[in-house]
Amino acid sequence: MILEISDILTPNVFKQLQESLGQAEKQGQFIDGKATAGWNAKTVKQNLQLSKTAPCHGPAHAHVTQALHDHHLVQSAVRPRHIHSLLFSRYDIGMAYGSHTDNALMGQWRSDVSFTLFLNAPQDYHGGELVIETSTKTESYKLEANTVLLYPSSSLHWVNPITEGVRWAAVGWIQSWVRDPARRELLFDLDVVRRSLFAQQGKTVEFDLLSKSVSNLLRQWVD
Repeated sequence: MILEISDILTPNVFKQLQESLGQAEKQGQFIDGKATAGWNAKTVKQNLQLSKTAPCHGPAHAHVTQALHDHHLVQSAVRPRHIHSLLFSRYDIGMAYGSHTDNALMGQWRSDVSFTLFLNAPQDYHGGELVIETSTKTESYKLEANTVLLYPSSSLHWVNPITEGVRWAAVGWIQSWVRDPARRELLFDLDVVRRSLFAQQGKTVEFDLLSKSVSNLLRQWVD
């Protein structure tokens, strides 16, 4: 499942995040992105990343992870157990990230779902599309600022070269309570129906039965 969520951060928090990253860049707090790449991804990764020792890294990490945890669509579609390994990236002209699959394990955490938070407007740069390959097609994404894209960590994906301007983005990973993506999608579909039914009719017998099914499936599938 690939999911887009716009305005994931409040306007004030998003503005503060942009300003703090800009200030960190001026102070030389960005490092070579190869430092956090796997042994094979190092050969195709060309970007800069905010050092984890930078003063703004901790607050920026906290703001993004909290916003994801609090969003009802993320809870419903992903069932996050832990949001981890957040990186803040800058791509200048000529930089790109070639085809790769994200590591299955990052420290003690599994990567089930990857996300990219677009930090500046698509018209600020040329190129730089995030391209995701699925079993049926290849799709490119260049989304509005403050929009997050969630996608399977198991997919092949890449970032096209920047030909003009600068691309800013945050990337991170989620370990879900439900390991199987097909089961997560089934739970999401049931939850969408359940919420729609509640919005139309309130708390009914049918709503209670759907809620019971969602809860009992979670009991069986939680990892």
